Amino acid sequence: MLSTIQYLLRVRIIVKQSTKQRLAIGLLLLMCIKAWVMPLLYLDYELRKEFIIDNYCVNKNRPELHCDGKCYLATRLAAVQEQEQKQAERNFVFKLLENVTDCRTFFANFSAPEYLTGDLAKTSFSYSPSSFDDAALSGVFHPPQLG
Repeated sequence: MLSTIQYLLRVRIIVKQSTKQRLAIGLLLLMCIKAWVMPLLYLDYELRKEFIIDNYCVNKNRPELHCDGKCYLATRLAAVQEQEQKQAERNFVFKLLENVTDCRTFFANFSAPEYLTGDLAKTSFSYSPSSFDDAALSGVFHPPQLG
């Protein structure tokens, strides 16, 4: 009976590890696909060059330009770059809003003042009109001198 339980636990651990490995490999493949978009566009252009020239080239009626489907490639590359730029802008705005709205960083080192944590009846309050020496501040705060 004990060996059956141990076997099932081992199988469960192996399944968890293989699921994690599959997830990691899947995420790695997604990252590689994103990184290889531009080279894959060039590869697609080179492999299907004749088809692109015949079907997608806007300058096929003007052979003196020697476009050879590069117009199609340029539009595809521009579309990919525009999409990446929009994604980068969205990520920037999202991170900016996340940092602005994240209150944990502001309140992480906050400790309540003593008069809020103790009994107010036991707390004595005092007021002093100025804790700074006016003579010390007069040397710093003055109108600019001309000449």
